[in-house]
Amino acid sequence: MTMGEGSEVYLEPTQDSGREFVMRGIEGEVVMLNLLRFRDVAEYSATPDLAPSDPISGAAAYERYIEHTLPFLRDSGGDVEFIGEAGGYLIGPDEERWDLAILVRHRSVEAFMSFASNEAYLKGMGHRLAAISDSRLLPLVARR
Repeated sequence: MTMGEGSEVYLEPTQDSGREFVMRGIEGEVVMLNLLRFRDVAEYSATPDLAPSDPISGAAAYERYIEHTLPFLRDSGGDVEFIGEAGGYLIGPDEERWDLAILVRHRSVEAFMSFASNEAYLKGMGHRLAAISDSRLLPLVARR
């Protein structure tokens, strides 16, 4: 979490939120609801080795992230269930808008944690960080 122009911006989980997620004791599949807001121009200053030769949009940088990520996600037993353009809420705060919504299914919390800590996967994480200006990640569990 970082602060920007008077509002909080969320780009990565905190230690506390990660601990709470694991401590929930979720059994079976977990679906991650991703809400993403893109930068107009991708910001690769933290990972210049991943930067393209010419500037690209945040949306284009996120496409690079998805391309890099899908093989690792699928190898872990997960997959993208839905990806779609978002916008403003029908019910929700007027000032909050999202560019993209994604539902990603994981076999289990353990499979998600293994995927999220895979070193080869993490090498492409700079595309995600370059792409987004804000995000939300909400773990969802089917009611039984």
